[in-house]
Amino acid sequence: MGEQQRPAPLIGVDDMTTPPWALGLESTAKAGVLAMARAAPHTVTLAVGWAWRTSPRLTVIAGVVQLLAGAVTAFGLLATADVLTQLLEQGPTPERLLSALPAIAAVVAAFAARGLLDATIAAVQGALVPRVEQRAHELLHDVILDVELAAFDDADFADLVERAALFGPGRIREAVNDTGNLIASVVSLVAAVGAAGALHPVLAPVVLLAALPQGWASVRAARLMFASVLRTNSAHRRRGVTSNLITDRDAAAEVRAFTTQAVLLGEHRRIGDEITADAIRLSRDRTIVQVLGRTFAGIGSALAYLVLGLLLYTGGLPLALAGAAAVAMRTAAQAVSQVVYQTNRLYEASLYVALYRSCLTDARTRRRAEPTARLAGDPDVIALSGVSFQYPGQDERAIDDVTVTLRRGQVIALVGENGSGKSTLAKLITGLYLPAEGSVAWDGVDTATVPAAELHARVAVVMQDPLRWPMTAENNVRIGRLELPDPGGERLADAAARAEADSVVAELPAGWDTVLSRQFQAGRDLSGGQWQRVSVARGLYRDAPVVIADEPTAALDARAEHAVFRTLRGLAVPGLHSRGARITVLVTHRLANVKHADQILVLEHGRLVEHGRHEQLMARGGTYHELFTIQARAYSDEDDTPDTVPA
Repeated sequence: MGEQQRPAPLIGVDDMTTPPWALGLESTAKAGVLAMARAAPHTVTLAVGWAWRTSPRLTVIAGVVQLLAGAVTAFGLLATADVLTQLLEQGPTPERLLSALPAIAAVVAAFAARGLLDATIAAVQGALVPRVEQRAHELLHDVILDVELAAFDDADFADLVERAALFGPGRIREAVNDTGNLIASVVSLVAAVGAAGALHPVLAPVVLLAALPQGWASVRAARLMFASVLRTNSAHRRRGVTSNLITDRDAAAEVRAFTTQAVLLGEHRRIGDEITADAIRLSRDRTIVQVLGRTFAGIGSALAYLVLGLLLYTGGLPLALAGAAAVAMRTAAQAVSQVVYQTNRLYEASLYVALYRSCLTDARTRRRAEPTARLAGDPDVIALSGVSFQYPGQDERAIDDVTVTLRRGQVIALVGENGSGKSTLAKLITGLYLPAEGSVAWDGVDTATVPAAELHARVAVVMQDPLRWPMTAENNVRIGRLELPDPGGERLADAAARAEADSVVAELPAGWDTVLSRQFQAGRDLSGGQWQRVSVARGLYRDAPVVIADEPTAALDARAEHAVFRTLRGLAVPGLHSRGARITVLVTHRLANVKHADQILVLEHGRLVEHGRHEQLMARGGTYHELFTIQARAYSDEDDTPDTVPA
């Protein structure tokens, strides 16, 4: 039998390339020990910077208190040496004990002060660190909300955002906290080493012997972790997909209907086996490194005490000071252990800190250029000239050289087969996407030069699969214009009635106050068609001069669909419910709904192949005529009636 081949992955691919955001981490994972050692000071610098920007006052207090704690530690060690000298230099006597009482009191005061200062440090960090985490969250969200919509079509960027949001702020919080602990440990270490050096110069370098092996082990362990994260990046992404398919509420019905439970679980286990095997190897290798580090650290400690013994044996250190030296060495050893521990945590945190900063940097490059123009008001004319657009990572253009003019008061229909570019063109019209080539101009002003908020404030979008906001039914409709006063609810009731969403609300247990989400105990969910009615009401309530309806009736029955399209077509002309004529763009597969549109744009593979009114396009005998005729026959076959064109 030949060698058994590994099964092809069901979810994604195995050989996913390293994403751009991880290239810096890849070089870090391959760096030497000295290069890795520089990561901790860099992370400390960043952490102090975050703390300072969050609260300069608390940062200064923390630094001062930590320095005082170090000074008190050094004073306590030297005071201990003074006590022992007075008690043991010529043998203890009652008189010497009485004379040593002030020194003993100083030692007690030093230890009490150190305890008080440690409590103060903990209180200051407790007040500072949560603020830093909140600021990190807000900064990330502020930058992400300013990113161009097309950026989220880049899989690598979307993955980076997900990881940065999941791990970044929490690890920044830990980094700031660990930085405070590291500074405190370093101060204690310096105090202990300084005290030991004051007792005898040889003791100062000797007490550091245990630090070097543990430092090497920490750096090496962090490097192994970096390499593991990069190796398993693809597997973690694919396992996240399978996990979502298994646990997601929206996927639950189809997973069971197609009996794919075993297939999904098998794929999840297969990917999990890869991750687990790598994690086991990582744990084994890190354990070996840590054992070596602790072994050599123990040897270093033994050598330190051997040097102390030699000093006593040769008379280089008086016996009375030996106890103080031992206390200083023990304090230094504990401080070294804490320094290594905190440094190791900072090494590991540096991976996620770098990821967070990469996300901020990448996101800032995906923002729009600084605006150089402003809109004079609601648009009368939207002109597309040679517009092309290509999604990230795609070889073909989604929109290719489209030129067309839309005017206020018109209903424009975008039609074509799946993948023809209808939804993409609609986003370009509204400024949600910016063209890669050509221009989209509102009343002669290029949308690329206008603040995005000015464009989007004038747009209402009704999606085929609307966002299901986990809030009340009322706020689900008002979400696009929460700032508008509607004390009596007339505007809300009007939008709901025109979208036929009022009947949906009437069936809810708490009416408009019902929370539309199963995430909450008293929450309710809606059917697809009901959500679409709510979405249409949301678009009507927004009352914008540019309305995009992207397959807004896919889940509605024929009667409700006809009513919705009649309402949407009515938005193009001034009326009782309108602040003025609008530009209304309808994206649909159901061509019977666009017969009365002022313009019908027919797209094929991103290109505008036909353009005109229904009668003109039918007379031309092109793509639109073919699609319309096919749908007419389909409707006729379903009704068992002669072939007719639907009215």
